[in-house]
Amino acid sequence: MNLFVRLIDIIYPPRCPICQNFVRNDDPDDKNTASPICRDCFYDLREIRSPLCPICGRPFVTGIETDHLCESCLRKRPYFDSVTAPYLFEGALMTAIHRFKYDSKRFLSDYLGPLLARFAESRLDKSDDLLAMPIPLHPKRLRERGFNQSLLLATHVARRLNTELDFLSLRRVRYTPPQTGLGKEERRKNVKSAFQLEDPKIVKGRRILLIDDVATTGNTLNECARILKRSGSGKVLCLVLARAGSL
Repeated sequence: MNLFVRLIDIIYPPRCPICQNFVRNDDPDDKNTASPICRDCFYDLREIRSPLCPICGRPFVTGIETDHLCESCLRKRPYFDSVTAPYLFEGALMTAIHRFKYDSKRFLSDYLGPLLARFAESRLDKSDDLLAMPIPLHPKRLRERGFNQSLLLATHVARRLNTELDFLSLRRVRYTPPQTGLGKEERRKNVKSAFQLEDPKIVKGRRILLIDDVATTGNTLNECARILKRSGSGKVLCLVLARAGSL
């Protein structure tokens, strides 16, 4: 079988799922992904490190070198309890996420999903009351895109954590324009009352793990957390693959 795989690789050399360049034999290879990533893209992934805000998860570039609350979270505490992400939304990862969402490259979930799942496993305290929920798409947007990228990522995370996945209870009931290109206040208004929970009993008293691909201002996550908290949920922990911006 190994000989056959090597022969296929010679005839059809593997390409990096992000940049499409040919992958060399010495490039990083992850056995839990559909295909290896090239060296250039692998080392272009920028991990988020302390200091950062322990609530919204945005990293600080200057100042105090320990984690501390940012000004926004001090002024107005979000409904969610935390946002965590492994990487900054830039470079190769930004390219990969854009191709994933907007170019219908669904296969990229086989690479991006395990990245997020391994991060979740290393950071989250697993327990029986944890319920994973992806950020939902409006039915119209789902028809346009053909898949919900957050659900594909959440499937990998829930499988790795061995926790329940609910992708039906939280619904997007109002069609909104994309958040991209909107200012902070416009983003907040754009998602206001855009979500609805089918049955509050499903989340009552449970820790919720909200999963999305990217967090920028955090307004979408916060609006979903608002709905969940007002329906009686416990802590709402947000997990995203990439976090935009530094403080």
